[in-house]
Parts: sequence; C-alpha cells; structure tokens
Amino acid sequence: MNLLEIKRVQRTYHATSSHPVHALKDITFSVPQGEYLAIMGESGAGKSTLLNIIATLEKPTAGQVMLSGRDVSQLGKDQAAKYRRQHLGFVFQHFNLLDSLSNRDNIYLPLVLTKTPVEEMEKRLAPLVKALGIDKIIDRYPSEISGGQQQRIAIARALITHPELLLADEPTGALDSNTSKEILNLFDMVNQQGQSIIMVTHSTAAASYTKRVLFIKDGRIYHELYRGQMSQQEYQQKISDTMMTLTNGGE
Repeated sequence: MNLLEIKRVQRTYHATSSHPVHALKDITFSVPQGEYLAIMGESGAGKSTLLNIIATLEKPTAGQVMLSGRDVSQLGKDQAAKYRRQHLGFVFQHFNLLDSLSNRDNIYLPLVLTKTPVEEMEKRLAPLVKALGIDKIIDRYPSEISGGQQQRIAIARALITHPELLLADEPTGALDSNTSKEILNLFDMVNQQGQSIIMVTHSTAAASYTKRVLFIKDGRIYHELYRGQMSQQEYQQKISDTMMTLTNGGE
C-alpha cells in the first residue's frame, strides 16, 4: 500500500511576473508504507520545495499530494497546521530545540500542543528513551549536551507523536562523521520497526542508509535508484556515480 502519492506536482514562484521561477515541473512518484527514501540533487534543484509541499508548509501550483488517501495539498492554513501535528514528524539540520525547556519537555512539546494526558506522554516516552539511548540526558537542557545528543532529542520529539511519515531535512548536516553514523543507524533502526521516512540530503553516505534514492534535477525527477541486494558500499558508489553524472549535466 502506498502511504504517499505525489501526482504531477508543480510549483511556480512569481507566476504573474515576467520571470517566473519553475521550482518543480511535473513531479510524480509514490512512497509505500515502510519506505526509507532519500531525495538528492544539486542546490536549487527543488528538493526543499518538494519536502515543504509534502510537509504542507507550501501548496503546489498544480498537482496533488495524497497522504493515506487524503489530498493534503488542499488543506487550509489551520487545517494544515493541525494535520502536521497529528500525522507528520520533523527532524531538521539544526535541531530546533528550545533552550528554555529541558530535553524531556522538548520531546513532550508536540503532545502538549495537542493536550495529550501526562500519563500517555510518559508511556510514549519510555521506549524512545531506551531505543535512542537518552536516559542520562533526558532531564538536562539542550545547551548542556552535544550536537549528536541534541539530534537524538529531536528524533525523539519527532517520533513521540507516532507520525505516519517522518520528514528529515539534512539531519546529519551539522554533525561530524562519527556522530552522523550514530544518527543514521538510529534512523535505520526506526525504519526497520516500520517507520516511513523521507530524507533530503546532499550526503551520499547518508543516502546509502536508505532503500531508494530519488534524484531531482531542474525541478524534475532525473533518476531513481533502489538499493535492492547491493551492499551499502556498492549502493553508495552508485549514488555517488549518479550524482556525478547529474552534476556534469549527463542525460
């Protein structure tokens, strides 16, 4: 079953001006339940625009975004905000934690916004603390922990709502290589537990953890690559070769 259906999505900025910007041009693809998908491409290719449209942060100029059978591209502003809280999880490059709140309260924040009972919040947090290895830092503050630990807290915050889809925007972009591997292993673990993930990344190493890579060029899908039976090293090399061809203007 497809969790997400992107149907002929276009996004044009400054459409009424003499120099419209066509950020996305007729994008169509689907994401099955349990998928772990990377979206890659050069700067300005349309990756972030596509992620923002899936996240209901932007509306497409044309086309449909179907999540669990619902056209989320037609939601009003307030409806979209409510939908994001209830159905989507977000992990960003710069963590977006609130320094004034403890790590525990940062994780609880999306549930507080939906007025979830404290007992339910505690019930949901317990397995995340164990799985993400954050038991020793849960009652400290973001300013007191490392970047990798902050990203673990951000992942817990994203997962505590039990999202249908986890959206990650350069989640290892601010981390060193060893910490990045730790975070990517966590993503792999939660995906194996059934969590669907879409990750925008420029890193071939990060993309090599996924099941499929979608390459965007000039607002269109340029190529897609499935891992299949390839080893992670073989897969990363294929990703790197495709990015090289894309960058060099190959067809």
